[in-house]
Amino acid sequence: MTPLFYATAEDAEDAFYEAIAQANLDALMAVWADDEDNLVCIHPTGQRVDGHAAIRESWRAIFAGNPRFSMRLHSKTRWESAFISAHCVVETLYLQADRTAHGPMLSTHIFIRGVNGWRLVSRHSSALLPLSGDDNDVFDGRKHTLH
Repeated sequence: MTPLFYATAEDAEDAFYEAIAQANLDALMAVWADDEDNLVCIHPTGQRVDGHAAIRESWRAIFAGNPRFSMRLHSKTRWESAFISAHCVVETLYLQADRTAHGPMLSTHIFIRGVNGWRLVSRHSSALLPLSGDDNDVFDGRKHTLH
């Protein structure tokens, strides 16, 4: 099977979120780089998962418990050079037909460009928690912390 080619890091990220919306584990894993030793996925629970096989298993378990969910992205920031791209996004999670928003979550994706186009090498996602005090960051009219 010929690997998919993602011409831009944005294309790879779009494919990642489309795979999540379809609960398509093979499509999701196709976005990740082939470099077994240097892949990292940190889930909102704080669990760090290293390597292709472990990342695949973690997402298989997520899809098994939540077969259909989608994410709405906002507050996207990107930094890109010729061979590396970092994307910071705020995600709001929706489970199946329930239109109740869950989150928001802060996620950072690191992509590298190789012979097969852009691939994901790191995803770090964490819950956005409220701060106490008067001088806090405000997002969507609510106070939150960025760590």
